[in-house]
Amino acid sequence: MKKIVLCLSILAMTTTAGHANTDNPFFSGYENQVAFNFGCGVNHGFLIPAPSQFVPFNMYHIQYSQPTTFFGIQARQSLNVIQTLGHGSKYGWQWDKYTIPIAMISQDITPFYGDNWYTFMGVGAGFQAQQNKRIGSKLIFSFKIGAGYKITDCLGVEIYAHHFSNGNTAPENNSYAFYGAGITYSF
Repeated sequence: MKKIVLCLSILAMTTTAGHANTDNPFFSGYENQVAFNFGCGVNHGFLIPAPSQFVPFNMYHIQYSQPTTFFGIQARQSLNVIQTLGHGSKYGWQWDKYTIPIAMISQDITPFYGDNWYTFMGVGAGFQAQQNKRIGSKLIFSFKIGAGYKITDCLGVEIYAHHFSNGNTAPENNSYAFYGAGITYSF
């Protein structure tokens, strides 16, 4: 499954089909979006982990996006700056050792949407500032699935599950996983 995420990440980064039209549910006709996200860590190796085994590991995430399409599906392409913040230990892991910044590019598609709501799934690729025992590589891939609601044309909220791993490019690959929420502002 992680090899599929790797292939989709590479495909998503290289096949943006140009400028999206004004029907893009992420943007409501605007050309730019900034999102501020917060996630709570989960100790699990699955792509979409069960919401159990929450750990003292958080994610703070700023995302800048522009509209695009992916094979005719409305999408957004994004630059992401992420800071993980661990404290204490749980389930045999010293979470404070994984306080690491991450920079990545990503693309989300919205397969189902209505007037004020949308679902999304996305992939990304980037680098974390240091290699560690949990993810044995600086190279990092992500998979994200979630839903959003537009409060106004400019303002929205999202909930999501976000998974990070090295895509099996190194022997150690215990992954990071987060459940989170965010707020978007389109302009």
